[in-house]
Amino acid sequence: MLESSKVPALSRAIQILNLIAHIGPCSAATIIEQTGIPKSTAYLILGELKKERFLRTDSQDNYCLWTKLVELAGQALSKMDLREIARPRLSLLMDQTGLLCHLGIIDNANAYYILKIESSSTISVRSHEGKSLSLYRSGIGKCLLAWQSPAVRDEIIRQMVWEKATPTTISGPQQLQDELVRIRACGWSYDHGEDYPDVRCVAAPVFNASNELTAAISVVGTRLQINEENRDYLAGKAIACAKDISRLLGWKSPFEKQAS
Repeated sequence: MLESSKVPALSRAIQILNLIAHIGPCSAATIIEQTGIPKSTAYLILGELKKERFLRTDSQDNYCLWTKLVELAGQALSKMDLREIARPRLSLLMDQTGLLCHLGIIDNANAYYILKIESSSTISVRSHEGKSLSLYRSGIGKCLLAWQSPAVRDEIIRQMVWEKATPTTISGPQQLQDELVRIRACGWSYDHGEDYPDVRCVAAPVFNASNELTAAISVVGTRLQINEENRDYLAGKAIACAKDISRLLGWKSPFEKQAS
């Protein structure tokens, strides 16, 4: 079949993507064995797919599906239904809080917004879908980093380049590690003007059926809209919304598992 294709390299790339979609993360050796693609050709295609962010490698060097388009529009993510599942819940969260809401994911050493629900408030914070975020200077970034495996988390932190964007910016590895422990303990994260002095953010994690981190959501506002008086209330709303989205992805809380 490949020989009859007018674009054999493209056909082989599609074959690799289809294989990973069918069997899940797998090694280069498995891909070569299952597809019959010559070893040298397979590695060239895998390298190009990884470079263009159609694929990524996990901590075991297995190839996993990923998306280049998340920075531009998130259309690839919508095919996985994550955005469409989250959209009505985030819209409700925006109605409840009157604030801008986001859905974000982690990709290597960055976080990205893949969905934005704009508020009707006359005071707004500028952002856009596809925006890249720091993992140590943003609420959603810290939330996404907090639930990575210890090995992945430590490696990301080891490679960080620290920039003191504001007086409240986290300035080093130990301070960030302490913050991540606090985030995991309370179940939500807070950006206290750590990237932009006048911006505040409360974020909560979203999990899938395997209890793995899938994404995070955030409520974003100015320092006048989010403060010490309403921060805990907004955190409760964000956590409830994140749990609703998680349940739709098949997640069950420990209490629900015991009851079943």
